[in-house]
Amino acid sequence: MHIMVDTNIIISAILYPQSIISKILKHIVSYNKLILSHYTIDEIHKVFKKKFPHQINEMEKFLGELPYEIFIITEINKAKFPKIRDIDDMPILANAIESKADILITGDKDFDGIVIKKPKILKPRMYFEKYVEKQNSV
Repeated sequence: MHIMVDTNIIISAILYPQSIISKILKHIVSYNKLILSHYTIDEIHKVFKKKFPHQINEMEKFLGELPYEIFIITEINKAKFPKIRDIDDMPILANAIESKADILITGDKDFDGIVIKKPKILKPRMYFEKYVEKQNSV
């Protein structure tokens, strides 16, 4: 499967390497193809520069070692995509749809209630229960 993750997933995995989020990300890169949007990479850098400047080296090392495919969308026609509560999250949604990701994992509540066929929008806990725990129990 092709799986895109929201910025908050990557940031959590960097800051909390023993967390469920980190386990989810390890599962994704071991068994699936991780897709990150150019927007997500930029947003990660901005967040670390503003909130975690003392951890920029860890962030850069993490991203440098993380196997992912980058997806770049140059222009977003907002009328083409479903409405989202926070318009600032439109680039994540648009990239997930245009990249043809099978799943978008996000902890952001602004994605709640969006009904689309693909990608399937999952909270981290839902992905963990459906894919990680299930695979570990086999």
